Amino acid sequence: MDYVSALVPPVVMAAFFIGLVVTIVKSQGGSNKAKEDAAVDAALARAESAGQSGPDA
Repeated sequence: MDYVSALVPPVVMAAFFIGLVVTIVKSQGGSNKAKEDAAVDAALARAESAGQSGPDA
């Protein structure tokens, strides 16, 4: 029975990891994709403008 107790934690962790990956893949795209893309584009634009107007400008 020691082999069962040794195998249970990796199997449980693998199942949760697979569930996490499936959830991430399913949440990509869809109705929120444009809103998420716009938020990322806005954050990148802010970062670029902050970098160009750095402390010595």
